[in-house]
Amino acid sequence: MSIKRHIPNLFTLLNLFSGCIAVLFVVHGNFVAGAFCVFLGIFFDFFDGFLARKLGVPSELGLQLDSLADMVTSGLVPGLVMFKLLTMALATEPLKEWNAIADFNGGAFKPLALVGLLITLASAYRLAKFNIDTEQQTAFKGLPTPANALLVLSLPLILEYQSTTWLSQFILNPWFLILFTIFSCSMLNASIRLFALKTKDWSFQANKVRYGFLLVSLVLLLLLQFVAIPIVIALYILLSLFAKNA
Repeated sequence: MSIKRHIPNLFTLLNLFSGCIAVLFVVHGNFVAGAFCVFLGIFFDFFDGFLARKLGVPSELGLQLDSLADMVTSGLVPGLVMFKLLTMALATEPLKEWNAIADFNGGAFKPLALVGLLITLASAYRLAKFNIDTEQQTAFKGLPTPANALLVLSLPLILEYQSTTWLSQFILNPWFLILFTIFSCSMLNASIRLFALKTKDWSFQANKVRYGFLLVSLVLLLLLQFVAIPIVIALYILLSLFAKNA
């Protein structure tokens, strides 16, 4: 049996491995290292499908394995990040009725912070729908989990590298984080058609929307750094809504 059929699955497992390490970092409050591992996992996630198509070895196993890996890297990790951000926000929020600490056999946490884990649940639901939806081969319905993971991870990265007093207060407002979580869950499972970056034809005419999006995104990232990530995600959604034949 040819070894090449295992190559895409190896990249998928590297995605999963990156996600597992990201979980360890985030649980211990190291958002930067966790984000790096997620970025690495998303890189592997892009190339496993690319290699499967180029090598001519797509498989049902690869499809299921890909979603399982994404569930960790782009589902569990952003949920944990939001949980940790809400925990930080509630530590400074004078709402005693929501700020009580639950302690179960030495595991203490703030119950309201569990709202952040809704992102993980919404990601699981989105990935399950993707696996059985034959219409999501050239386009997506709802925000892909890797894009949503980048959106969530942009918050701690902004706090770490580009924070100002007002921006920190805004991001670490628990009500903003709760609304952000609701938006994230809604976009993951929204019935809107979003273009996929993968393509079978590399010509400019067939991919002008994709190439234009990538170019503008690169410029925004160079100019605004991590603040650009939410803007890029918003641009992605808007282009998908208004562009035809993407």
